[in-house]
Amino acid sequence: MAGARVGRINMSLRRVAMMGAAMLFLLLGHITIVQAFCSQALNADRRNERPLIARFGHPRGDILTYDGTAIATSRPAGDGPYLYQRVYRHGKLYAAVTGHLSLYRSTGIEHAQDAVLSGDDAKVKVRSLVRDGAVEGADVRLTISDRAQWAAYQSLKATGVPGAVVAIDPATGAILALTSYPSYDPNALTTFDRARLTETARRMRQAPGQPLLNRALHRAYPPGSTFKLVTTAAALGSGEYNPASRVTAPARLPLPGSSAYVRNDPGCRDPRPTLMYAFQVSCDTAFATIGLQLGQDILRDQAEAFGFNAEGLAIPVTTTPSRFPSAMNRAQTALAAIGYHDDRATPLMIAMLSAAVANDGVLMRPYLVEEVRLADGSVINRAGPTSYRTAVPATLAKHLAAMMTTVTHRGGTGTGVAIPGVEVAAEAAMSRTVSGAEEHALVTAFAPADKPEVAVGVVLEHPGSRAADVASIARAVIQAALA
Repeated sequence: MAGARVGRINMSLRRVAMMGAAMLFLLLGHITIVQAFCSQALNADRRNERPLIARFGHPRGDILTYDGTAIATSRPAGDGPYLYQRVYRHGKLYAAVTGHLSLYRSTGIEHAQDAVLSGDDAKVKVRSLVRDGAVEGADVRLTISDRAQWAAYQSLKATGVPGAVVAIDPATGAILALTSYPSYDPNALTTFDRARLTETARRMRQAPGQPLLNRALHRAYPPGSTFKLVTTAAALGSGEYNPASRVTAPARLPLPGSSAYVRNDPGCRDPRPTLMYAFQVSCDTAFATIGLQLGQDILRDQAEAFGFNAEGLAIPVTTTPSRFPSAMNRAQTALAAIGYHDDRATPLMIAMLSAAVANDGVLMRPYLVEEVRLADGSVINRAGPTSYRTAVPATLAKHLAAMMTTVTHRGGTGTGVAIPGVEVAAEAAMSRTVSGAEEHALVTAFAPADKPEVAVGVVLEHPGSRAADVASIARAVIQAALA
């Protein structure tokens, strides 16, 4: 009897043990699933303080200009769970490049180079642990020139007009200046006071002029006459034209199948100018006619050779693609040939047009990071210039360069970019956003024309009476880069 009772008790204990084991197994399985598949979501949850405390628990690497100026660094934050705070020197001047690091997000180089700046990059982590026994971030040295960046930002700011400037070394693709106006102070977003941070971010998002928008990389504009570089390249590449070819340039060109028309500016009076002269004085009807003769496919192929419609360009900050439209009718093709219709180009792309011509037709991949180095000065990564695409053959690039230099000579549309003692090649544009609306002003240029060192792209949004300032901005940046 007692044995039977003991057997029943043992059976119950075995059942309890099996249930306990099953529950333990389920618990361990759930923990494994959480750690393996849900950890990123939990770490990203704003209510989880541990990743944030770790993120700001040690100094982050500095961001420096090419000249060695530290424009982003870390300093002790004082009392509280967060030990280090990000500080941006001349914040507005470099905001389009550095971006910012806040409790909630990161942008610009702070985001694109987060792994090396934070020390999470495997190469950085191993080297710092071996040397000091602690994780520390690496420094990121940029390609940005102090002088060129200062000239770009201050020239933009002086106009008071929203816009952007990009300057590139045509031979390497190194970005010498990149700025957007209006800008913002990244230091205002590094506070650890959550309520203050939320209110500051809301106020910046709603501010007139959209200061948080990086116009240089993330806003695309109708390129207007700057696109005539593409149309001219397509014309020369077709074999049907050369710089001395006579082209048709009526005062008004009716658009096929439409009641609309293209009209020349007063400066273009010759109905049969040479291609070079039509380029110098920017005859819209001449290039619209060329676009109709070449057709949309040839124009699109040439645009894509310059980088239009290309996805995934990162410098390493991601960029918005520039666009040349597809499936156009003949009227739309004529407008697209002169930079209207649905053509769209970022200020980076506007600079890349000149950079390709300046470098004998080879467009180098644009980049912002020159090198990554540890606190002891040892370099763990250095940029190597690479070809991005061939826009035009070298012989055609020389023709385009010669035509661009006429634009800055007397009678050309870009005389405001001219620099005494330096031959400057350029193309200037006034580009309508919609018919009858106020225009944007754009310039693409490079110098010296015979031995290029810098290519620039400048855009001013709806400048009104200050449209001519776009040329003086380009001139100031070129002078700063050549100094």
